[in-house]
Amino acid sequence: MFGLIRRWRRSRLRKRAIPKDWFGHLDRRVPFFQHFSAEQQELFLERLRLFVWEKHWIGAGGMVITDEVRVVISAAAVRLTLYLGENSYNDLTEIVVYPSHYRHPGNREAVVLGEAHHWGTVVLSWDAVISGLADDRDGHDTATHEFAHVLDGNDGQFDGTPELRAREHLRPWATIMSRHFLALRDGQRNERRVLRNYGATNEAEFFAVATESFFEKPTQMRKRTPQLYDELSQFYGFDPCA
Repeated sequence: MFGLIRRWRRSRLRKRAIPKDWFGHLDRRVPFFQHFSAEQQELFLERLRLFVWEKHWIGAGGMVITDEVRVVISAAAVRLTLYLGENSYNDLTEIVVYPSHYRHPGNREAVVLGEAHHWGTVVLSWDAVISGLADDRDGHDTATHEFAHVLDGNDGQFDGTPELRAREHLRPWATIMSRHFLALRDGQRNERRVLRNYGATNEAEFFAVATESFFEKPTQMRKRTPQLYDELSQFYGFDPCA
């Protein structure tokens, strides 16, 4: 029943015209959009409108949610699922946005830029979102990181293994991801040149950090950690180097 309702709602959303202002937001804030082919841009915009209009947007800490905020954050999310399918974020219901970094009431010392929760919520710092997208070559993108966690958690666990395309992909995925996770933890040169050290925290953070580098430093990843690159390319259905 819920699937039928969702498909009906999406068919109606696809008939709505994309506001012209959205293209200005993409031009100013989302550099990777310009690198897409015309075919990719068409698919991207179709997925973008669904994400923007389906999710519940909440401003926190004085943040005002504007179309720019919705479009830019949605763009970061949609890039990951361009070839994964429009149902990849079905369990994600709300996006909470702070104007800048924030702190938890129980731990005032820790500065937080973003979080993904298992109950269907992503929390983001707007400053971190726009700075992460502005430099699309440094391998550090807060929004990409948190939406990778969402994909990881679709199977019910944040464990570094999202729902793969086929059962037979599980063993090579586990072998290769574990090998590179341990290599990063041990400080191996190739991994350290491609991945942020934060990826050595645990397997879930490794997948999120690797996703950041896959989309922002694909040439370096393909050169220095080709098996890791191939695994991520197979999962995302996308070859950024191409």
